Formats: sequence, C-alpha cells, structure tokens
Amino acid sequence: MVKEITRDIKQLDHAKRHLTTSITTLNHLHMLAGGVDSLEAMTRRRQYGEVANLLQGVVNVLEHFNKYMGIPQIRQLSERVKAAQNELGQQILADFEEAFPSQGTKRTGGPSNVLRDACLVANVLDPRIKQEIIKKFIKQHLSEYLVLFQENQDVAWLDKIDRRYAWIKRQLVDYEEKYGRMFPAEWCMTERIAVDFCHITRAELSKIMRTRAKEIEVKLLLFAIQRTTNFEGLLAKRFSGCTLADGTGKKPEVPPPSTNPFLEDETGAETDEIVMEKSDTDKPKKPKVPDNPFHGIVSKCFEPHLYVYIESQDKNLGELIDRFVADFKAQGPPKPNVDEGGAVLPSCADLFVYYKKCMVQCSQLSTGEPMIALTTIFQKYLREYAWKILSGNLPKTTSSSGGLTITSLLKEKEGSEVAKFTLEELCLICSILSTAEYCLATTQQLEEKLKEKVDTSLMERINLTGEMDTFSIVISNSIQLLVQDLDAACDPALTAMSKMQWQNVEHVGDQSPYVTSVILHIKQNVPIIRDNLASTRKYFTQFCIKFANSFIPKFINHLFKCKPISMVGAEQLLLDTHSLKMVLLDLPSIGSQVVRKAPASYTKIVVKGMTRAEMILKVVMAPHEPPVVFVDNYIKLLADCSTDTFQKILDMKGLKRSEQSSMLDLFRLRLPAPPPGGDGSGSLSLSAPTPEQESSRIRKLEKLIKKRL
Repeated sequence: MVKEITRDIKQLDHAKRHLTTSITTLNHLHMLAGGVDSLEAMTRRRQYGEVANLLQGVVNVLEHFNKYMGIPQIRQLSERVKAAQNELGQQILADFEEAFPSQGTKRTGGPSNVLRDACLVANVLDPRIKQEIIKKFIKQHLSEYLVLFQENQDVAWLDKIDRRYAWIKRQLVDYEEKYGRMFPAEWCMTERIAVDFCHITRAELSKIMRTRAKEIEVKLLLFAIQRTTNFEGLLAKRFSGCTLADGTGKKPEVPPPSTNPFLEDETGAETDEIVMEKSDTDKPKKPKVPDNPFHGIVSKCFEPHLYVYIESQDKNLGELIDRFVADFKAQGPPKPNVDEGGAVLPSCADLFVYYKKCMVQCSQLSTGEPMIALTTIFQKYLREYAWKILSGNLPKTTSSSGGLTITSLLKEKEGSEVAKFTLEELCLICSILSTAEYCLATTQQLEEKLKEKVDTSLMERINLTGEMDTFSIVISNSIQLLVQDLDAACDPALTAMSKMQWQNVEHVGDQSPYVTSVILHIKQNVPIIRDNLASTRKYFTQFCIKFANSFIPKFINHLFKCKPISMVGAEQLLLDTHSLKMVLLDLPSIGSQVVRKAPASYTKIVVKGMTRAEMILKVVMAPHEPPVVFVDNYIKLLADCSTDTFQKILDMKGLKRSEQSSMLDLFRLRLPAPPPGGDGSGSLSLSAPTPEQESSRIRKLEKLIKKRL
C-alpha cells in the first residue's frame, strides 16, 4: 500500500536527481570545451601565467568525464587536452633551450617572467617535463666546469682541488642573484646544482686518480680529503639534502678501479662523524646514521686510494718504534723513582696517542675495509713494541745457584752478597711490568674504540686478544725474573743451612746466620719492588705469591738435606723456621712505614707451607720409641702418606737402615685406606706448584688435618 502511494513521488525524485546530474555534467562539458579552446589559444600566445591556472582546472574537470570516454565528443576533448599538454611541454622545453642553449655561451639577459610562468605550468604537466628542464638547466650551468677542469688541465689535479670548490661557490651565488626567483622554491634548484656538481666532481676525480695513481702521495691525499670533507660540511650547513634520494638527477656511473684492496665488500653506506666520548657499552648498538647527508658524496672517491694512507702509517709506525729503541739505548733505563712508583715508559703513551690520531683520522676517511687494514697495522706494532721495547730490554739472568762455589757459600755465611740484579735493573723490570700493564689495559680500550668506529658488519673482524696476551706474557716474565732474582739470592743461604753439622749443635741460640742472610735479601729487594709496583698492586701480590710458592718448597727440600739432626739442632731449626715464617707473613709490607695487612691468598700459602716445615721438625724431635706412637704421630702431624717423605724423616733422625726397615713396614701397615678414586699416594709434590695447584692442595690438606684431629 505504501509502495503504491509513494510510486509517483519516487519517480519524481529519480527525475530530479538525473536532471541535476545532467545539468552539472553539461556545465562541466561547457567549461571543458571552453577551457580547451582557451588553453589552445593561450598556448599559442605563450600566456603561461594564465595557462598554469587554467590547465589545472581543465585537468580537474576532465576527471569527471573518465566514465564517459566512450562518447566520441568527450574522447575528442580529452585527446585535445593531451595534445595541448604535449604541445605545452615541447614549447616550454624549446623556450628553455632558446634561453639556455646547450651549446655556446649562456644568455646574460637574465630570466624572464615567461620562463618563470612556464615553470609553474611544468609543475602541472608530466613530471618528465620538469625533470628535463632541471636537467638541461643544470647541465648548461655546469658546462663551463667540465671545460675548465678537464683531466688534461693543470687545475684538475688534487693539489688545486680548492679551485673546484671555489668555482661552485661562485656559481651558486651567481645563480641565486640571477635565477633564484625563476624556478619554484620547492624545486630546490640551488641544492640540485650543488649535488650534480658533487657527482660530476666525484666521477672526474675518480678518473684522474686512476690515471695518475702513482703520483698520489699521502700528504696530497690527506690535503684533498680534508678540503673535500670541509666542502661537504659546508653543503650540510646550507642545504637539507632533500634532493639526494628523489632520483631527479641520475648519478654518473663511476667505473670500478682495476685493483681496489678496500672496497670488495663495501656497502657504500655513509659514515658517521667522529665522536670521541666513550660510548655506553650497555646500550644496544644502533645503526650508524650520518649527521651530514652529504658526507662521502665526493670524498668516497678517495677510498680506493686509502692504501696510500695505510702504507704511510705502516712506515711512520715502523720509524716510531725504531726511534723508541734508539732513545732507550741513548737514554738508558728509567731512573729509580721510589716516590711515584715504577715509571711507565713514556714511549708507550706516545704510541697510543699516535694510534688514537690515526684511528680518528682513518674513521673520518672511511669506516669500511681501510679501518680493518689499519687495525692490522696496529696489531703488528703492538707486538713489535712488546718484543723490542719491553721484552728486549728485560735484564738477562747471569747466575744461578747451581754455579756457586764453596767460597761464595762461605762468603754468603759471612753476610756478603752474591751476584744479582742491581737497583737500576730491579727498577727497570718493574718499569717494564708497569708499562706492559698500561699497554694491556689501553689495548683493550683501543679494541673497543675500533669496534665503535668501524662499520657494524666488520666489527667481528677486530680482535686484539692476541696482542693483549703478548703483554700478559711480558708481565708474567717480569714477575718471574723478580722472583728468580730474589730466589737465587736466597739459594746460597739455604745451601749453607743444609751443609751445617746439625747433630753437633749444643744449645739453642738466636736465629742462625743463614736466616739473617735470607731476611737481609728480602729486606733489600722487596721494598724496592713494592715501591716500584705501587701503581700495580695486584702484580706485587702476584710476585709475593710466586716467591712464596717457589721459596717454601725449596726451603723444605733443603730441610730434608739437614741430616742427621740432634734434638737441640731440631729445636734450633724450628726456631729458624718460625723466624722465616714470620718474615714471610710480613713480606708484602716489610720495610714499609704503612703497615698493610697481607692479602689472604698470600697468607694462606705461607701458613700452609711453613706449618708443614714446622711439622716436619716436630716429627724429627719426637722420640722414635715406641715405633707405633712415632708413626701415628707422623701421620697425624704431616698427613703425608708418601713413603719417600717418611724415609727422609728417618734419615733426618739418623736412624740405622735396620731400624728404618722395620719402621717403614710399620708405617705401611698404619696407613689409612686411600680415598675412593685416589692414587693412594696422598703425597704432596715438593717441586714448585702453580698457584692453582697450591690453592687446591691447601684445601685438601686442611680437610685431611681436620679429619685426623
């Protein structure tokens, strides 16, 4: 019923809508037809100002007829519009060609309003018209540059590179004055001219440098790079870089050089500016974004020739190392400087300052393969420094305890010194140790810095671990020399101890002369070493630990050689051992005005080792009758299941072979069962153990002693 009632109204609504649409379309058709006529007339009269506005309106109206292109009249109008656009494009290009001919000199009359309006029309036409105008104008504007700086011209070479940049600066000023208002601001013509100049310059420089590669010296190369990067910085201050990625002007193809040691895997990414502050290693690495969008736009052409720079740094560093060697020979070792601790050799600071300068300079030139090549050079001369300056100047050991004569032993007993390192030599060893430690720490920082500077894809190829290990070896060798020297100085005293007739000692007196001699050497050497290693306290602690690990087993070995020993002799030796123990406990701060508690790791080694020596003497002092009590007492005090050690104790007591035989049998019977998985020996080696072995053995021994007691 409703449908029947509203049927006529609905018909009227449709009629009204169709009528409105028809009227609108006819109006548009009238506008389009009139517009096309006007467009054709204005085009012939070159009224580009009116054409720019009219053309945009015609194009907009024509869009309404896209669905009516099947109608011949509409299609005809559309084709007329396209024809008018094509004619406009060709006409505008011809006008620009006439105003700025490709051949010959450019006009001096300046831009016209016609051309300015023509640019507005080009904005509405096919984008290729605009690109063609830009291309032709820039080509004409830079044509003089290609003539002036041809490859065969004197000004084309790197030493006159400043003139290239002075020329373009003048051209840009000239353009702004004469043509600045002719082109729309959004075309960024000044920047486009500068960018095209950069592409041409990069291609031209690449070509001439390949031709005259043998003439490129490092000073000339660095001069050219510096001037170029300065120019790129100037561009960044003046322009935004908005035209670099729009593809308007095609970059000239630069053919690859015949041999390029650095660009095989080069990505061509722009490099970042140098930041000297230490980066926060906790933060995730972000991709490097250049602050200057123009960085490398010209200077990238120098990268294939950076091997000249790398070779130059190789040569310079070689000469620097040779100078360090010569200076050391001429000036001699550093003078003892007790007040300030062991002096770090000044040459190492000079080396790393030079390294930093090279690294910063190279990273400004390239963050690609050249940085890897420079890192290889750095590694080479770090090793050379370690070998020639540090290891090469460590004093050589000239004597050992094995070569000492009886006369020297007698002199030693009387308190005279044996041949050992002089004060200057001790200070030199400490100085080399301190220098190696400085080099070790700085090499680690150098590796971190290099990884910051280089392209992310190449970071894994930077590894200075081998060079750090080399400096660690120098440190270890230096400590070993200091230990050997003090050790060797104490050897004659220990030998004198083992030669004494301990069975003839009648009464216990003060400490024996050999103890006084050992203490004398310790008091002479240790304060010097401590003062000269004041800046590297941990290595002084290492020296103390290594000395204790070397001296104590040697002392115990010589103790076993004291045979036979009387009860009084054993008491004297026990007193001597206690004196040595107290001196060793005090060793880290001996002769120091500031009493500092010895490190726990060191104290533990001394207590363990010297307590063992005291236990040996207490077992020797114990009566060997009844045998069972003696054997049990030995096992309880020494916790040593080795028959060799027990044999040595019996020798020290001076027991006859027959007595020893029955005692050994009893000892084997009384031995506790070996622990599961052990070898059953339970003995402790008397040769000098490593700190790791020593620490492990101390723990085992303490557990065993606690278990027994």
